[in-house]
Amino acid sequence: MGIVQGRGVNSPLNDHGILQAKAFYESYRHIPFDHVITSTLLRTHQTVEAFIQDGIPWVQHAGLDEISWGIYEGKHQDEEIAAGFNKLVESWIGGDLDVCVDEGETPNQMKIRQQTAIKDILEITEGDKNVLICMHGRAMRMLLCLLTNQSYSLMDTFPHTNTALYKVDYNEGDFDIDIFYNIDHLANLEE
Repeated sequence: MGIVQGRGVNSPLNDHGILQAKAFYESYRHIPFDHVITSTLLRTHQTVEAFIQDGIPWVQHAGLDEISWGIYEGKHQDEEIAAGFNKLVESWIGGDLDVCVDEGETPNQMKIRQQTAIKDILEITEGDKNVLICMHGRAMRMLLCLLTNQSYSLMDTFPHTNTALYKVDYNEGDFDIDIFYNIDHLANLEE
């Protein structure tokens, strides 16, 4: 519908999102996940609902919530808002990580939330082999920067599509991306 979502908009999946979630589940249900971790927002819960129904322990963490788009949230993304987004992202790419939409959240504020989330998740999942994390596009791009020790100014080097898979390996404090942006499970879905 072109409505700006973010941390403050807790909308459900649409029909296409439900199909994407089913396709993801069918492709990865064979993985023996030890935990499912999601943001606190409904759309992530619905995306991995089938895994949760399989009895996999589930934890929500606000540190995985989408960035707040402030005054843009809940509004139709018109030309003015699109131009504002573009200007904002250009600022972030340029290294200004302390700017945001009015009443929104900066990348550096997100970084604090995400650092807490990673610390908590590592404690919750200690000893686990496979953890499924479901979160949001912009927040995921930022988290991948954090995990790989890159500046958040590089967030757009990580592509995003709903239900895209990144597989990240963790070993003694280090994170390495093993699978980069896999969307094979979406091959048979039409937009």
